[in-house]
Amino acid sequence: MKAMILAAGRGSRLKPLTDTLPKPLLSIGSENLIEHNVKVLKQAGIDEVIINISHHAEQIVGHLGDGKRYGVTIHYSYERDRLLGTGGGIFQALPLLGNEPFIVMSADIWSDFPFDRSFIEANNEAHLIFVENPNYHPIGDYALSDEGKVIFEGPKFTYGNIAKLHPKLFANCQPGTFPLSQLFNEAISRGTVSGELYRGKWFNVGTIEELERLRKAIG
Repeated sequence: MKAMILAAGRGSRLKPLTDTLPKPLLSIGSENLIEHNVKVLKQAGIDEVIINISHHAEQIVGHLGDGKRYGVTIHYSYERDRLLGTGGGIFQALPLLGNEPFIVMSADIWSDFPFDRSFIEANNEAHLIFVENPNYHPIGDYALSDEGKVIFEGPKFTYGNIAKLHPKLFANCQPGTFPLSQLFNEAISRGTVSGELYRGKWFNVGTIEELERLRKAIG
């Protein structure tokens, strides 16, 4: 199985740190955000990783290289002319991802999610990982049925920016900029999205405050 790390964003809410450094290279202890995620994927048995890049792209390529020192092969999908959003970025990278289901995660999250067997074997257009609603997103995104289906109505949780996706989720897409949530909404309406709630460590490093909270949490 392959994986994609979404790393093309500008990190505007982390300025001035991201004026000269891409958000995925922000240090967390002895490593940076994207290094942590590459290592987590390797531990889960992933040996081929696709990363979409734009803002300070050359720094990410220069730091990670071809991935050999992490035990993986890394391919890059460049968004040179414009940012394509989470959905458009994955759609552009589909030729690198192939025809089989793949993992996708954001470069700006830090988690100890284990990518266990139930996640790997999930068989839907999309299988989403949810977390308890953080203070900055109290309303959540989607609800979960008792059977593990993602639904619109009910107590909502926050999408944790970790998922297993099938390429057929993108069957009706056209090149361009669009969010992944657009495809999720369509697939949820079809009843083809499952999910699970993860209660382990999870941080979304979207602001300087969240970055400092993570740094303190892991020492």
